[in-house]
Amino acid sequence: MVKPQRRFGKEFESEAIRLVETSGRTQREIAEDLGIGLSTLRRWLDSAESVIWKRRLPSGRRTWRPN
Repeated sequence: MVKPQRRFGKEFESEAIRLVETSGRTQREIAEDLGIGLSTLRRWLDSAESVIWKRRLPSGRRTWRPN
């Protein structure tokens, strides 16, 4: 039988990312404590990092190039 897919709110996701950045614990420990898969946590981290890079780069540029 297939498990129903759980949905997590943006607040939960943001808190998980904050824990990774500030707690000093491993991603695996945080994922286990929150009851989520490690791959889910890593996907959220990758997505957050992507958003940060898009904000830093001039519009339209997808990759970083040194000046």
